Amino acid sequence: MKVFPIVTALTLGVADVSAHYIFQQFGVGSTKFGVFEHIRKNNNHNSPVTSLSDNNLRCNVGGASGASTSIVNVKAGDSVTFYTDQAVYHQGPISLYMSKAPGSVKEYDGSGEWFKIYDWGPTINGGQSSWPMRSSYQANLPRCIPNGEYLLRIQSLAIHNPGSTPQFYISCAQINVSGGGNSSPSPTVKIPGAFKATDPGYTANIYNNLQSYTVPGPKVFTC
Repeated sequence: MKVFPIVTALTLGVADVSAHYIFQQFGVGSTKFGVFEHIRKNNNHNSPVTSLSDNNLRCNVGGASGASTSIVNVKAGDSVTFYTDQAVYHQGPISLYMSKAPGSVKEYDGSGEWFKIYDWGPTINGGQSSWPMRSSYQANLPRCIPNGEYLLRIQSLAIHNPGSTPQFYISCAQINVSGGGNSSPSPTVKIPGAFKATDPGYTANIYNNLQSYTVPGPKVFTC
C-alpha cells in the first residue's frame, strides 16, 4: 500500500521535467535555422536557472562561450524569431535582450551591458491574467542600433508557482548586425544584477486578483 504514493510522486516528477522547454531554434525573416544553429547550446537539458546571482542567467548553463556556435548576419530592423522544442508551459513574461560584444561574439561571455528590446507581458481582465505561452516569439531588431556582433537573448521568467523560486529559461543567439545607426541604447543593465528578489513582477501571485503587472528588468529600448 505504501508503494503507490511513491510511484505517483515519481511519475509527477517526470511529468514536471518533461513540461519544461528550451529555445533551441532561431529564425531571421522567413528562414528558420536548424536546432542550435546560431544559438549557444546549453548543457542542462531543459532545466531552468533559478539564482539571481548566477552568471548562467546570461546565456544558460553551458552558454558562457560561443566558440563552437555560428554567427548569422542580420540587418537592423530585421524580423527575428526564437522557437521552442515545445510550447512554453509556464506562465510568466517573455523578454528579448541584446548585448554588443567588444570583439568577436564567439569569445564574449555576456559580462557587458545589456538592453531590452521587447517584452511579452500578460493580458489582464478582471483580476485574471492570460500569458503568451507559445512555441515561437517574433520581434524586430531596432533599426538604430550600431553595427557589430551581438548576443541576442530570450528569457522566459516562469512565475507559475507563487511562493516558490521563479525559474528562468534562457537562450542566446549570435548575430552580426549591419545597416544600423549610431544610437546608444539605454537603459542598460548587467546580468546578473538586472533582476531583484523584491521586484513586484518577480514575486507576483498571478492567481490572486492580479490587477497590473510590471515585467522585471529595464524599460524596453526604442529608437
